[in-house]
Formats: sequence, structure tokens, C-alpha cells
Amino acid sequence: MSSSVLSIGIIGLPNVGKSTLFNALLKRQAALAANYPFATIEPNIGVVDVPDVRLQKLAELVQEEFGRKAGDKEIPEKIIPAVVKFYDIAGLVKGASQGEGLGNQFLHHIREVDAIVHVVRAFEDENVIRAGSVSPDEDISTIDTELILADLQVLEKKLKNAETKEKLELFTHIKVSLDRGERPKLETPEDAQLVKELNLLTLKPVIFVYNVSEDKLSTFHTDVIYLSARVESELSSFSEADKNAYLKELGITQSGLDQVIQKGYSILGLQTFLTAGPKEVRAWTIKQGAKAPQAAGVIHTDFERGFISAEVVSFENLIGAKGWKNAKDKGLIRIEGKNYIMRDGDVVEFRFSV
Repeated sequence: MSSSVLSIGIIGLPNVGKSTLFNALLKRQAALAANYPFATIEPNIGVVDVPDVRLQKLAELVQEEFGRKAGDKEIPEKIIPAVVKFYDIAGLVKGASQGEGLGNQFLHHIREVDAIVHVVRAFEDENVIRAGSVSPDEDISTIDTELILADLQVLEKKLKNAETKEKLELFTHIKVSLDRGERPKLETPEDAQLVKELNLLTLKPVIFVYNVSEDKLSTFHTDVIYLSARVESELSSFSEADKNAYLKELGITQSGLDQVIQKGYSILGLQTFLTAGPKEVRAWTIKQGAKAPQAAGVIHTDFERGFISAEVVSFENLIGAKGWKNAKDKGLIRIEGKNYIMRDGDVVEFRFSV
């Protein structure tokens, strides 16, 4: 990832429900959801909070330790969740790699994201134009083919100018896979580094989201995400209590938004650490396996450069102790150094010298 913010591109054939889903994700009508191809031309971009019940509990602990107000300011002054940046990208059609539809303009936008949500039409509605959609399997194949063809164009140019023997061999190996109509697989972290400059579409993690009718939602139990863009749109205007009641009525436990974000974190190997104080309670996104100085660097580059140590306690232990001071008195707060590998839910205070 280029930054600590996860970015996800919503793609699919025209009229499969991408913009409706995007509007629901943003809880506002930020994109034009229209019943004709290419209603979206430039990618609509929106930032969505990552649901995290730990933040409110931390805020309550901070209030218990520091009071509810300091002068005229609330404590904590801010509660800041981690966020996901969603890109609603124009519908792809057969021949896009050769310039059909919005062609290369569309493909360029996909190269900018960390992961892809591929929305697949799995609902029947004669009032919504199919615009190239045939069946879920064929629709997926159409888009996969266009991504492969687009990557082949990139590779053919790079093969002529590969600077090293290692790059030439790796690029050739990838091209063989693409020529067979297969997504390439990288064997080592070194390969991933060598191929990074290509920013290949077929190497981006994909989350398949089947847009189904409302009455089908409770019938699926697989790794693929099934949601109803129409239901997500309704949920976006509900209170938390009403949302949970509606989900229960539908026979499901999570909204599509929660599922997509959770899956995005999983396939990209991401996790969250937390900071808490009177100024703010905040969630931060890092890679699994990140060490303490790298986590500090997500907050500010100076923190990583001048890292001394980290005071760390698990969220569960902090809640159980009812506050930072009590956790310290009980010996639950650890002093960790530069080699400490961060864990999901760590609550941290960094010590650094600038």
C-alpha cells in the first residue's frame, strides 16, 4: 500500500449495481446511479469509516480517567476511526483493453487502488438494462480477459527494456501465465518487489461481490460476498439499532459494507492498532508483521526516525483494568523496543526523540 489508508476500486460491467453500492457505502448520494451504461465517467472517490466498536469503549475509559470536559472542550476531543477509500470506477465492457467504452481511462483508474471489489450481477430485473451482462461466470470471464489483455500490453513494452536478467526472466514468466489466460502468481517477496513498478491489474487482490435480490440474502454461506445493493442503500439511512433489527429480519449478521472492509483487511494482510488520550482516540491501519517503529511512522515520520520505545497494552487488558493507570499499576503495560511485532488491538503510547 502506498499509505496507511486502504483503497478499494469497485468495478464490474455497466449496470450491475456499482454506483448504487457506492452510494450506500458513503451513506450519501455521491455517485450518479442511472439506468444506462457509463453513468459514471470519472471515478467517484469517497472515504468510509471502518466499523470498530473498540473506539467508543476507549473513549469511555478516557472520560473516566480525565473527566468528560476540559474547559469547554469535550474529552476526548475527537474519535477517529481507520478509513477505507472507495473508488467507484466506470463500467468495463468487452474490448476495453482496445479502447472500447471508456477503455484505457478505466483501466488506469484500477491501477491506483490496493484491492478490487468486482461487483457481479446475480439479480433478475427486466427494468435494468443488461449492457453486456450474460451470466455471473461469463461476466467475470469478460472482465478478467480485459485485465489480462491490458497487462499484456504493459508487459510487452517492459520486456523490451528490462534492465536486469532477473526482471527479464520474471516478466517473461508472468507473460506466459497471461498468454494462457491465467492470473500470474509470484513465488517470493523479491519477485513482488521486482514487479511492483508494473502495477499489474491481475496481481491486485479481488473480492467478488454478487449483487443479489433481497430475498436471496440469507441463502448463501460461502467465502464470496453476497449482498443486495438495494438493501445496502436502505441500511445507509438507518440508525444502528434499526440497522441491526433489519439485518436480523433478513437473516444476516453483517452489512455488505462490514463484509467488504473485513475481507479487504484480510486479503491485504492489514490490522489495526489504537491510541487513546484526552485529545483523541484513534484507530490506525498497518500491515500484519509491522514492527513498532513502522507503526509509529504511520502516525508521523518523525516518530519512526526518533523511535525509542513503545508502551503497549492489549485492548482487552486495558478494558479489563478500567484504564491506563490501573493497567500500569497491575503490570499489564509492557515496554517494547524496535523489534516488537505489533498485534491487532494493541493500544500504544510511543516514546521518541526528534
